[in-house]
Amino acid sequence: MTNRYPVPSTDSAIAALRWALVFIFLFFGIAKFAQYEAEGVAKIASNYPLFAWMYPIWGVRGASNVIGTIELATGAALALGAFSPRISLLGGLMGMCTFIITLSFTLGVSLWEQGYGFPFIGSIAQFLFKDAGLLAGCYAIAIFSARKAGFARS
Repeated sequence: MTNRYPVPSTDSAIAALRWALVFIFLFFGIAKFAQYEAEGVAKIASNYPLFAWMYPIWGVRGASNVIGTIELATGAALALGAFSPRISLLGGLMGMCTFIITLSFTLGVSLWEQGYGFPFIGSIAQFLFKDAGLLAGCYAIAIFSARKAGFARS
């Protein structure tokens, strides 16, 4: 049976996903250089073992600047990945690491809205749960790029 309606290609779907992720990494990365965001991140990250060591060394702004630089580098790798499957794979893997780390924050914070409980998520959970979808997007780009680069079979 032939398809009567044109279906967009997988390449175009990955391109849409790529540029959405670049947009997110760009603006979230830039925000890390602002005081308001640095303070917001510190509320969660300063007591978390993967990040706590940065705060005594660089302070709230310095630690946030490091995180922002990593996010901007991830966005750049994803953007350049539009032209190179190997760089795209790197960007996808960097993004996956970013979102695995942020999702791991859910292990040590209160997720449910006080006074309501499950299933009513609080503001921290709202901030973190979206990263599950972003992790899946980076995973899709990494798999697609690994195949394009010849590292994996279709």
